Amino acid sequence: MLNVVQQTQNGRPKLLVVHGLYGSARNWGIISKRLSDIRDVSAVDMRNHGYSPWFDSHTYHDMGDDLAEVVSKMGGPVDVIGHSMGGKAAMMLALTRPEMVNKLIVADIAPVAYSHNPVENILAMRRVDLTKIERRADALEQLTGLDQGLAEFFLQSLDMKEKRWRLNLDILEKHMSDIVGWPNPDGTFMGETFFLSGALSNYVEPNHKMIIKDLFPKARFARLNGAGHWLHAEKPREFEAAVRAFLQMS
Repeated sequence: MLNVVQQTQNGRPKLLVVHGLYGSARNWGIISKRLSDIRDVSAVDMRNHGYSPWFDSHTYHDMGDDLAEVVSKMGGPVDVIGHSMGGKAAMMLALTRPEMVNKLIVADIAPVAYSHNPVENILAMRRVDLTKIERRADALEQLTGLDQGLAEFFLQSLDMKEKRWRLNLDILEKHMSDIVGWPNPDGTFMGETFFLSGALSNYVEPNHKMIIKDLFPKARFARLNGAGHWLHAEKPREFEAAVRAFLQMS
């Protein structure tokens, strides 16, 4: 069972938040709190991330099964929001178990295979000599070659007390082709769906919209000006406003 962080429990409609690669439920704490006035919000640590168990496999079929277990425990169906890897996992859940999802929000990702390989981030984390760090700043100095914002994001998954990453780097590297890929599951999700992307990102291209519409016929699209792939961190207020408007739509 994945680690679940519950923000509220007030009898409102339920919202499940699913983070992206190298992330955690913690990354979504502020947005989860802000949305808790209209939803009972829960966020998960995905497998091989955060405080969730480590497994030898990391495919979207695995992650869809994990989310289905969480939704079942929540008494689903629920609204689901997922970013990047978490967006693909949320799409897998909606396509294979549509009865578990009310509204779906997909943040800056499409149901396609990508050609990039972010394994260099794993190599950067491995280069950190964890025996020589006393403060996060020590680790930040060793995360060379990375954008500072991205390096600080990775450090949220560094357990200073145990001096270890709360990321299963070996398995994530092994399954990177699965993570950037897409298994093309059978199914169609007929529920309301919102694809929210960063205007500065190239993860959701115009030619992806036909693919999306085939799988999610009710899909709506919007882009956040001035935001890249990490749109929820770069433009949190605008991101929250767009999500809130979609969730409150009748």
